[in-house]
Amino acid sequence: MSLPTLEDVDQAARGLGLGASPFELHGGLCGWLSGGGDNAVDWPARVLADPALPAPAADSALDELRTSTVAQLEDRAFGFELLLPDASAGLEERAQALFDWCRAFLGGFGLAAASDASLSDDGAEALADLGKLAQASPELGESEEDEDALAEIEEFVRVAVLLLHGDCVLAPRHRQRLN
Repeated sequence: MSLPTLEDVDQAARGLGLGASPFELHGGLCGWLSGGGDNAVDWPARVLADPALPAPAADSALDELRTSTVAQLEDRAFGFELLLPDASAGLEERAQALFDWCRAFLGGFGLAAASDASLSDDGAEALADLGKLAQASPELGESEEDEDALAEIEEFVRVAVLLLHGDCVLAPRHRQRLN
């Protein structure tokens, strides 16, 4: 299931008065879900830690973002995607969006994950690396090397999210089935 467009998410977010970019919303949602947060229609209120925020309409881009993200995280073919600007945007803009996505992911993950979440060694390392990315700021040129580096970082983030989702959501679900 593909994600809604950045433009649609941005328009829906502005319509609800959400003070976050589409990247931050998707990052926060992914963090929330990967940390074991509920797949709830009022996810913006939970992810942005503001209970006064309204729930998105059932047919809105924000609800589509939630349902698509849940489906992608659960996809056994690893079809998970990050909601980021496409290649037509400048390299610095894309890098900044990725770092914003990572910051929001950590916020959502922190809100949802239990303080005693049992992370694998790889999961703990991935979470620490995401923390480093969240503190970063773009210092790139427009070279092919920089493009390649950003693509590698995006792929790392994608895999790290799947790993953390596996540790915090899929592994406990599997353990419950065994008992």
